[in-house]
Amino acid sequence: MSDLLSRAPEPTATRVEGFLDDRALKWGKHKKIKVGKVFHNFHCKTCNDQRTFESGDELYCLGLGDHAVSIDATLRCTACQSSVETWFLVASNDNIAGFAPEVRIERYTENLRDRAEHIGETAGQFADLVRRAHVAYDAELGAGSMVYLRWILESITYEVAEIAGIPTKGKKGGRVPFKDLLERVNEQRRIIPQRFSSNGYKLFGELSDVIHGNSTEEEALKKFKPCLQLVLGVVEEVNRDNVFAKAIDELGWGVDDIDEIAGEAS
Repeated sequence: MSDLLSRAPEPTATRVEGFLDDRALKWGKHKKIKVGKVFHNFHCKTCNDQRTFESGDELYCLGLGDHAVSIDATLRCTACQSSVETWFLVASNDNIAGFAPEVRIERYTENLRDRAEHIGETAGQFADLVRRAHVAYDAELGAGSMVYLRWILESITYEVAEIAGIPTKGKKGGRVPFKDLLERVNEQRRIIPQRFSSNGYKLFGELSDVIHGNSTEEEALKKFKPCLQLVLGVVEEVNRDNVFAKAIDELGWGVDDIDEIAGEAS
């Protein structure tokens, strides 16, 4: 069971050793269970580094009927002891109190309380939107999680366009279609990471399809993590470009100097 809980929110069903001593846990009744420690990796804000958070030896279990239980676990940073809370809805098609039930995680929620964050989350102005996307994903709100990812992609594209002096409105005052704007911005500033630049516009299409109801919630949840990594790649590329631009400014280089240096390097 501890391995299953440590892999959350992965929903794959797993056969586990009986953890209720072959005795049904009635609805609304609590029980302490010993199933091994639960481990999750987070970025600990106190340590300012990636850390493993672990539970105690006992977890709290709440009966929800013959086929489901609720399990609460408090996890502590192994370095500084900062704590966060996690909650699991564990379900089975069999009698969950059986000798070796096959169980799965149906829902997983975290309360990180500003003490930890998911590994790979971006810092800066988009950090809050990334956290909101994670919360929506953890609550199995596929379309909701993708809305935040598209919001990040659109916001950062418009900001770069403004900085680079790229028009965001057409001749009649209306907004330039986002796909066109993304192409123009990328041509000048290369905000789409090179490793997937050929599919950069497809990323926006994936996000839009989900938001416009062309994908099921299940499909949206499956697409969330890869889309998140691609969106974070854009944020990282823009941050890197800003650092690069600042360095150029401090060195007093002009555009011609950069082109000359690039030509020499090639």
